[in-house]
Amino acid sequence: MSSAIGSHDEIPPYRQSAVDVVAALETSERLGLSAAEAQARLERHGRNELTADTPIPAWRKFLAQFQDVLVVLLLVAALISAGLWLLERDAALPYEAMAILAVVLLNAAMGYFQQARAEQAVAALRQMSAAHAKVVRNGTQQSIPAAEVVPGDVILIEEGDTIPADARVIQSTALQVAEAALTGESLPVSKNTAPIPGEAGPGDRANMVFSGTAATYGHGRAVVTATGMRTEMGRIAGMLKAAPQDATPLQKELDRVGRMLGMIVIAIAVVMVGTILLVEDVHGLRAIFDVLILGVALAVAAVPEGLPAVVTAVLSIGVQRIARRNAIIRHMAAVETLGSANVIASDKTGTLTRNEMTVRRVITASGGVELSGAGYAPEGEVRREDGGALEGTLRTELMRTLGAAERANNALLQEDEDRRWTVQGDPTEGALIVAARKAGLKAEALDARFARIAEVPFSSERKLMSTVHSDAERQERLLAFTKGAPDVLLERCTHELVGEETRPLTAERRAAIVKSNEELASEALRTLGVAFRSLPRKPDGQEVLDERVEQDLVFLGLIGMIDPPREEAKEAVARARSAGIRPIMITGDHPRTAAAIAAELGIATGGRAVTGTELERMPDEGLDRVVRDVSVYARVNPEHKLRIVKALQREGATVAMTGDGVNDAPALKTADIGVAMGITGTDVSKEAADMVLADDNFATIVAAVEEGRAIFANIRKFLRYLLSSNIGEVMTMFFGVLLADLIGLTAQGGGGVVLPLLATQILWINLVTDGAPALALGVDPADAGAMTQPPRPRGEGVITRRMWLGIVFIGAVMAAGTLLVLDMSLPGGLIEGTGELRYAQTMAFTTLTLFQIFNVLNARSDEESAFVGLFANHWLWGAIVLSIVLHLLVIYIPFLQQAFSTVPLRTEDWLICVAVASSVLWLRELSKLLGAGSSVWALGRPA
Repeated sequence: MSSAIGSHDEIPPYRQSAVDVVAALETSERLGLSAAEAQARLERHGRNELTADTPIPAWRKFLAQFQDVLVVLLLVAALISAGLWLLERDAALPYEAMAILAVVLLNAAMGYFQQARAEQAVAALRQMSAAHAKVVRNGTQQSIPAAEVVPGDVILIEEGDTIPADARVIQSTALQVAEAALTGESLPVSKNTAPIPGEAGPGDRANMVFSGTAATYGHGRAVVTATGMRTEMGRIAGMLKAAPQDATPLQKELDRVGRMLGMIVIAIAVVMVGTILLVEDVHGLRAIFDVLILGVALAVAAVPEGLPAVVTAVLSIGVQRIARRNAIIRHMAAVETLGSANVIASDKTGTLTRNEMTVRRVITASGGVELSGAGYAPEGEVRREDGGALEGTLRTELMRTLGAAERANNALLQEDEDRRWTVQGDPTEGALIVAARKAGLKAEALDARFARIAEVPFSSERKLMSTVHSDAERQERLLAFTKGAPDVLLERCTHELVGEETRPLTAERRAAIVKSNEELASEALRTLGVAFRSLPRKPDGQEVLDERVEQDLVFLGLIGMIDPPREEAKEAVARARSAGIRPIMITGDHPRTAAAIAAELGIATGGRAVTGTELERMPDEGLDRVVRDVSVYARVNPEHKLRIVKALQREGATVAMTGDGVNDAPALKTADIGVAMGITGTDVSKEAADMVLADDNFATIVAAVEEGRAIFANIRKFLRYLLSSNIGEVMTMFFGVLLADLIGLTAQGGGGVVLPLLATQILWINLVTDGAPALALGVDPADAGAMTQPPRPRGEGVITRRMWLGIVFIGAVMAAGTLLVLDMSLPGGLIEGTGELRYAQTMAFTTLTLFQIFNVLNARSDEESAFVGLFANHWLWGAIVLSIVLHLLVIYIPFLQQAFSTVPLRTEDWLICVAVASSVLWLRELSKLLGAGSSVWALGRPA
């Protein structure tokens, strides 16, 4: 068989009959392919994917870490240092060159692994959101990844599905497909199975469906004729490369901050180097080189070149963490937006409720009956509303009512392998079967007595559905069972069942039934009326078996049912409210039902629900006023959703909107966060959405918002840490040189310039304290109070003005403490010391390193003490221990002492360094204790 029929030397599939195409592809319309044949074709034809860019080899990704200008300057500096060593031979080995090279290599390795981690996380994200296709294999319907579809597969197409491959239609029931993405045709195209004579372009092939297009109406079957690059979409994409991953707004902002900070620091470095060379007595090539390498090291240490990679890694890891809570993020930018969402506009059915209709009450001529239990499990009590015994006429009426409802029914109740009860078919009909089982009516007995011989299907015009059955106990008659809207059904009834007796339906009883129906509706119950009629059998078998049987009916009773709220939804609504998020219910259900469910969940208590009819009459200005206060919208269609979203956004809201249908796509696209249903949602809605709920649960949206806030908070944590630490290093060097005479930092003999820290020491601090601890902050657990704070204001930057003030303040504390220790360790200056220069630089080096280690504990929270949940983040403590161990190696290993110009420190030296460095923690703790939430310590908290 060819790879795909319809190549230039064959008759294309659209010109052949459906039977011939199926035969040519050696498949079966009914059975599809076997699993073995499908696997063989997958190996032969390849995956159903468009060709993407050739993967970049690992060695090229590693070399890419050395493309930064500052890194190149460091490599040049290492070469110059090695050259000077060759000329001067002032040490056994070129320690400085080796140290610089080692730091550059370690930084490159860290950048490489961060990038690889981010790419793995993004790949996992793509896998989670990969499209699926419904196919027939081995005679059964299966859902498989769209990439595994092969030529010859029989695909099932339903409204809202994205077509996974090019295919020949072999069955169509009012199937229409939107092909604008391929042909530019603005209107959906109706599909049929008839062959097309002569040549026809893609837009005229009414018997073909194409990869990447979407079904908008009806359903059908098609046999796959081409996959991957052999599809029409593949041919168009043949000369294109896969679209690059767009940077999120956050990444763009951080890139801008990084460039700004880089320019500032490079300017400072240039000024420092220029000032030193002009003002100080710098002699010799070695001294000039030391000053120049200082400027390069300072710029490298202060500029957070790896920030975008760290942010990507943290966002990607966060996305996987959200996925573990059943929310799949399709677009990375949605993670940022989640933190500022202040409105969640949610569907009711299946999201706030269980989507498992449950019968609560049955009212007949003799009284009312209550049924307990929820969902589809046929377990629960059946009892009289007045508490009496369920017997006599009421019991007879109940059994007749539920029996008729169970018979006029096309649903199927079944128990799966996990002992979970499910319904195949309409949830309302499933609820009627469950109620009948609770009352003791067995399917076997009903099937044996009442065999169905005809059906009058439900129609929106009649609002009724009827079935006609034989009666095994009375062969001379047929029975018609009818269920439907109570008001419509009541008009067709002339009698009422009271016990075993049929009585005329009086005006008083009609009024009583209408009143009972209104009472049920006021309790948020969806109501159905049930009736029956006896039909005489005709000898010739020419009975009337159409909608004419729905006349002269005998009224049996009213059934009130409800889709009960999810148990977790009420708690989720309360959590959303405490987090400053306003839940809104949008449903196509009855206004009374919507208002009652909203009140039960705590969404709204006033009982007001605006209907779609009211929305249609309402101008935009009026709707803008309504959305400020109204939280329940009923009898709403998808077009109304779009208006509601836009009105909320005009009022300044950041909106998360749920949807599942094809027509929900515009609202999902317009919302700040489009949320599609993973179970009931169509492919079109999922494609339009930013997030997909794997469990269709409102609580999952709230959980995703919490995770989104945590991710954004963690990004701020490591930004606060990185920037304050880097500014601390810059200030230490700048003011160390500026105040050198004041603190006793002078060269022996009074000539030349002496630096607070050596270039290699700055690079080492940057390596051991900026890398692992910053990344560990990015996976910090969510703050306990994350969902008690208001949402982040719309448009607020990741780094606020107050955050910048705090960053500069912490940097100043670090610089002041480090220079204080340096002064204490040197003769002269403000505080008399006795140490040599190398000892003093080692003390300053250690103090600044410890400052940054204490600062990482500060960065975890702006409000809570650093000692709350101190050991909650094991990754952070692992990073801290690693940083300390690496620093100890530099201080005590002889080879590294030579490379970094350090000397061993005594116990009392360590005590001094720890005491001074810990000041940044205690000052921060004091500010928290005093509640200085509005001071410069309130780093980045929204105003």
